[in-house]
Amino acid sequence: MKKSSRRKFIKSAAISGILAPFVTPVFAIDKSKQAYQKSIIQSNEKDNYLEIIKNELGKQWPKNRAINLVFHGHSVPSGYFKTPEVRSLQSYPFLLLKDLKEIYPYAVINIILTSIGGENSKQGAMRFENQVLNHNPDVLFIDYALNDVGIGLAASRSAWESMIKAALERNCKIVLLTATPDQRIDLLNTESNLQKICTQIVALSNEYQIGIVDNYKAFQKIVSSSEKITDYMSQVNHPNEKGHQLVVDGIMKYF
Repeated sequence: MKKSSRRKFIKSAAISGILAPFVTPVFAIDKSKQAYQKSIIQSNEKDNYLEIIKNELGKQWPKNRAINLVFHGHSVPSGYFKTPEVRSLQSYPFLLLKDLKEIYPYAVINIILTSIGGENSKQGAMRFENQVLNHNPDVLFIDYALNDVGIGLAASRSAWESMIKAALERNCKIVLLTATPDQRIDLLNTESNLQKICTQIVALSNEYQIGIVDNYKAFQKIVSSSEKITDYMSQVNHPNEKGHQLVVDGIMKYF
């Protein structure tokens, strides 16, 4: 058989299925390899997302500068424990500062709160330019999931997206946070409105290739392991210091 005829036969045989037992595994291997390589790239992108910030944090005087970490959201980043008590130094922004200083002893780090108790993302987006971006954040953390249940998926997405786009225009690094628990909601209910809000936040992080700390998933693992969620809470919808530290552990993976 001539080479040209042989090529035609192989092509025809592959299409008709004669060579399927031999061809399919090759394609499957290639597809699996591509998926594996893609997962490595995505993992590396996450590991390196704050690489520039980490380099700045590691510099010593006189080459260092102040790094602004801005926390925008509701009562949880504001430090509310059992309302109306506010325990700022036991909340995740300041627990994060403590952990960061252990590995970056030469860094000057400003913890800036622009969060307001009871606020949702729609309200937070309205004051974003004048009260958040004016602080020139190096890293912006957005935490509105708990209160966004009340405004619904569409309004929530619109508000988060407007803040993300505005911050990206300023070359700001962004880390989105999903919800900490509300004990009135079953954490393992995949159809709950809070779960849907959290799923949407994760999707936004993937769409815009920005940081994500999936607190909701972390607390779901606690429930699934039969631990008491009450051990992590100060009241029905506010974490205690142990709960806040769980949020810090998720954030620290970026640093």
